[in-house]
Amino acid sequence: MPSKLVSLGHSETASQQPTAQGCLCPEGSMLKGLLPNSDEEPVPCLGSPAAGGRQGPERSPELPLDTPEQVSNEDPRAQARPFTPKPPPPRPRLERALSLDEKGWRKRRFRTSREDLTVRNGASPSGGSLQDEVPGTPARSGSPPCLSASLQEIPTARRAPGSGGPSSWGNCLSGMISTSLDLLHREGASAGSTPRLASLLSPRPLPAMARNMASEGLRTANKVDPDHADYKLRLQARLFRAHSSLGPGRPPSPLAYDDCSLHSSRSTFSLLAPIRAKDVRSRSYLEGSLLATGALMGADELARYFPDRSVALFVATWNMQGQKELPPNLDELLLPAEADLAQDLYVVGVQEGCSDRREWEARLQETLGPHYVMLYSAAHGALYMAVLIRRDLIWFCSEVESSTVTTRIVSQIKTKGALGVSFTFFGTSLLFITSHFTSGDGKVGERLVDYCKTVQGLALPKNVPDTSPYRSDAADVTTRFDEVFWFGDFNFRLSGGRAAVEAILKQDLSSSVQALLQHDQLTREMQRGSIFKGFQEPDIHFLPSYKFDVGKDSYDTTSKQRTPSYTDRILYRSRHQGDICPVKYSSCPGVRTSDHRPVYGLFRVKVRPGRDNIPLAAGKFDRDLYLLGIKRRISREIQRQQALKSQHASAICTVS
Repeated sequence: MPSKLVSLGHSETASQQPTAQGCLCPEGSMLKGLLPNSDEEPVPCLGSPAAGGRQGPERSPELPLDTPEQVSNEDPRAQARPFTPKPPPPRPRLERALSLDEKGWRKRRFRTSREDLTVRNGASPSGGSLQDEVPGTPARSGSPPCLSASLQEIPTARRAPGSGGPSSWGNCLSGMISTSLDLLHREGASAGSTPRLASLLSPRPLPAMARNMASEGLRTANKVDPDHADYKLRLQARLFRAHSSLGPGRPPSPLAYDDCSLHSSRSTFSLLAPIRAKDVRSRSYLEGSLLATGALMGADELARYFPDRSVALFVATWNMQGQKELPPNLDELLLPAEADLAQDLYVVGVQEGCSDRREWEARLQETLGPHYVMLYSAAHGALYMAVLIRRDLIWFCSEVESSTVTTRIVSQIKTKGALGVSFTFFGTSLLFITSHFTSGDGKVGERLVDYCKTVQGLALPKNVPDTSPYRSDAADVTTRFDEVFWFGDFNFRLSGGRAAVEAILKQDLSSSVQALLQHDQLTREMQRGSIFKGFQEPDIHFLPSYKFDVGKDSYDTTSKQRTPSYTDRILYRSRHQGDICPVKYSSCPGVRTSDHRPVYGLFRVKVRPGRDNIPLAAGKFDRDLYLLGIKRRISREIQRQQALKSQHASAICTVS
């Protein structure tokens, strides 16, 4: 029998996997001339599974190549299949091993949103992670454990049938792997860094990564796999919506990233409360009805915007004396320094208003800015009223209704009279009345008649249902609403003459005000019960608002010598005691374009939940006026910046 050759630690698995330096080398350098005949059958390797079923050592002992082995023909294991020897695959270049890791990452495929949804439902694990590429059972695959995908891309020969498992890999690839790793460690040590391939070969678990997906490096830990340490934490926080602020330093939301992208965009934040899916699936037919808590005007909606159930209200009255010239700045009137926060609702009534009513309303919108909209405005001759509200609250207002009354004998002359505006906010009905009563020091009776005409003539409400019909009186409009504010130029004077009033004004402010109110006609008539029944007035701590010289702080110096008086007043009435709480009641001494000083009041008004049985305003507001106010604010800011630039330029000194 021809002689057989003994293999050097070569197993049958090596026919498919790459050859090591201890096996057949390129061009047959180690075994050149040792094969007597290419047609002869090879002998099973020592230590291989085919030679006795035992795993050989890591390196097989060398035997004399010229020693033939006598094999019995009766031994079935000695019979090998004839094959035609093929040239071994070319030896991989060592310099290529440095880029294997990078090449493997470049070819990785990230799962799509549909695959990610399958993972979340528990159908199958992630198909693109490193952990999934490494098989859990070595017998199912010929790839050794703890090797990256890039290492498995080395060209290999065809595997012989019945090849072994990981032990054959360890015997056959030990030479090549050790050589490649030695080179990588040497070059990495010289460069002062750790090779990436060596870290992939270690069986350590992947580290937990941060939850932000905006990292610059591409890393497998950005993918959500069940094997990652932070998988459960991220899964719990996936459907959690954080309540954030509007500032630039808000924390990232867990809903703001996407697992399918490297640099996913962060969604905008919302102050809206999240709606649970099970509440939507319940399909309660009581939602939005008159009895359910989910009504638009209900208690839940009211608690979202006003936990204390009170709204901040601003009310102002001003007799403009028909002046065309408006103050350059209305901040002192609408945004007084005593108030740290802006109010929720602004109501401004004007008597003897300027001829250009639209210009006046534009100035109001410009001063309050884009956070407020003009809910309603009305006019009756020279009487103007404007209602501005925060944009967030326009959905909770009913239709706004208005009515007018003329107190002059000649109705065409509408300089004296009253203008009423009413609407329902949540479940609280509001009525605002601005009036201009008859003027004159001794005409108290005429002013009482004006009051009676007003309470009987205002036809409100019209379409909006009354919130408490059993408490309403058909002869008095003020009894048909929950909260009533009546303000204007009532023209009640201080009796006793100018000399007596001037003598009191020379005293200190606190004592002089109390002494002046003892001569006030309106205070005396209210105590008698002849006017403004059920109304109250906040405590007065300011000087009389009438009559000044235009543009000056001095009282009337003309020949008429009118007596200073508290003609401009703000009164309020509530169905429920304690629903209206006055916060501030004062005048604006800095506004001098009229002979009257504006008077304003800050109030806290209690609001009750309502029912969805009222006609809503549907978010209507004066959009044209809103855009005009924004344009004016922009142009004013540009002018201010240009003035600052010119001021800085003029302050620079040049030396010639």
